[in-house]
Amino acid sequence: MEPLLSEIVAKYNYWIYVVLMMIGFYAMIGKRNLVKKLLGMNIFQTAIILFYVSIGGKRGGGIPIVDKHAAMLHGVDATTVVNPLPHVLMLTAIVVSVSVTGVALAILIRIYRKYDTLEEDEILEKIGR
Repeated sequence: MEPLLSEIVAKYNYWIYVVLMMIGFYAMIGKRNLVKKLLGMNIFQTAIILFYVSIGGKRGGGIPIVDKHAAMLHGVDATTVVNPLPHVLMLTAIVVSVSVTGVALAILIRIYRKYDTLEEDEILEKIGR
């Protein structure tokens, strides 16, 4: 039982990401207020971004910039160099997330001005569904 517990504790950051994802997922599915749904989506996106950034790092990993001559002379061990691709992709994901949030807030303002509410049930009732 001890190895299982130590393995769970060693991966605590992944458990935190799963909990954050489930909180965001619950907010998107379970809440009726559109602002709460948007906040849930942001929490979910943040958990995914944190997950990808955490798997992109290595304990004791070096920078991905390697001197060409030193690499030829001494060789480069790929296990000691950090892959920058996940970090670059998540930087793009952060920009997209902020943009989507801004557009969604603008749409929510328009919805509120038209229906005087942000509750999903009340909006559907006013539409006639």
